[in-house]
Amino acid sequence: MSGFALVEGEIETMALRRALGHDGAGGVVVFEGVVRDRNDGRTVRALSYQAYAALATSEGNRIIAEARARDELTALVCVHRVGDLAIGDVAVFVGASAPHRGAAFDAVRYVIDEVKRRVPIWKKERYADGDSEWLHPS
Repeated sequence: MSGFALVEGEIETMALRRALGHDGAGGVVVFEGVVRDRNDGRTVRALSYQAYAALATSEGNRIIAEARARDELTALVCVHRVGDLAIGDVAVFVGASAPHRGAAFDAVRYVIDEVKRRVPIWKKERYADGDSEWLHPS
């Protein structure tokens, strides 16, 4: 798989890691955003993501194309979950491979920063006290 995708189930991180492999890649960099149990001093029990799928996929693929234009890469992928997630689940996976590590690091950083800034995906945290809140992407 290459490019950007939204998925409703578990992100298959091992398959994505294998897809990054390339004989010309001297560097492979992976970022996994994982659901944590605390945020801003509150205990988090679960969260959910919602997205405007057509626009999210289009903008996500635009970001992937921008990253590819910036550096020489052998592979680049970003997968973001939607739906309900539990503590410890992988919410977003970004992986890049390149002939040199710097390009792979730069691509992963660029993609995650731009996805959080530009892609219409919304996060709702559910707290231990029974409250829930939509959060601004960060």
